[in-house]
Amino acid sequence: MPQEAAFAIPGDIQTRTGGTIYDRRMLESLNEIGLPTGHIALLSSWPQPTPEAEADLARQLAALAEGVPVVMDGLVFGAMDTVTLAAQARRIIVMLHHPLGLEAGLPPALAQHLLQRERANLRHAAHVVVPSPHTRECLIQDFGVAPERISVALPGFDRPAIAPLAPKATPPLILAVGIICQRKGHDILLDALGRIAHLDWQAAIVGMVQDDRLYAGLRAQRAALGLEGRVEFTGGLGPQALDQLYRQATLFALATRYEGYGMVLSEAQLYGLPIVSCAVGAVPQTVSAASAILAPPEDAVAFADGLARLLQDEGLRARMAGASAAQAAHLPQWRDAAQIMRRAILGA
Repeated sequence: MPQEAAFAIPGDIQTRTGGTIYDRRMLESLNEIGLPTGHIALLSSWPQPTPEAEADLARQLAALAEGVPVVMDGLVFGAMDTVTLAAQARRIIVMLHHPLGLEAGLPPALAQHLLQRERANLRHAAHVVVPSPHTRECLIQDFGVAPERISVALPGFDRPAIAPLAPKATPPLILAVGIICQRKGHDILLDALGRIAHLDWQAAIVGMVQDDRLYAGLRAQRAALGLEGRVEFTGGLGPQALDQLYRQATLFALATRYEGYGMVLSEAQLYGLPIVSCAVGAVPQTVSAASAILAPPEDAVAFADGLARLLQDEGLRARMAGASAAQAAHLPQWRDAAQIMRRAILGA
């Protein structure tokens, strides 16, 4: 069947990060709903591309059949050369998870460069697809994108397989899922855990290491807090191992500094977990007030208080778990997201 669209995605498409999972499932679902869409596999250095990565992008775009529309992941679109982008004689749709310059921990000069580049590049997008109303408002207010050029495609979610009820972990398991990078706030989580060391709990932080220096700092922080026997860094896990941890967990915690959506928060709700996270970015839109305690970002004291409340108050924990499960029942499927992307690709 002839390819009717292409999706440009950097790095390994099987990587288990929220953005890559979103892209992969969107690509698969576009094909499932009848829009044949090819995968343009790009080098992984984006959004700080090497000369080889830039040349690879230009070569692969030039090799596409004339007129085939291209969906570009935001890591590529926001950082690519504006002149190269403007020269494309085809419909370009951007899948923008969150503005690149808002990534935590960037040197100020790089953050400013990315924001300026992304603002310039967005003028050349036929349409922008975002995962949350928060990101849509950000693009309208801060980047000057016209509202009619933006569509919100909430991520889809596969429901966990029905399984016999299993006992929760003992002591209670605090589960965090997020790649090891500054934005995910694992340092704030560790600080908060240190403040409740007198309580009975264990914790697992699941996620591939994106920043080796940060990871070394987190392990040193864990040791300094005396938590080496209580907090495990598991690295990235496959679906079955992660499913088991979600089922064993008592609560979910993510001390994030920013989220354009926060897919793991909705995943936690699918397992009926009460949540402690931060009132930042799209998080307050992603989880209901009834299902989550949201602390201010960067506030380990408030985060620790939220953890302690859920660990010590069984009734509160049960009520918030029920609210999580109720909200999760209304989460969209991937085909719903793909239908929105299909309309953006076709200009319908």
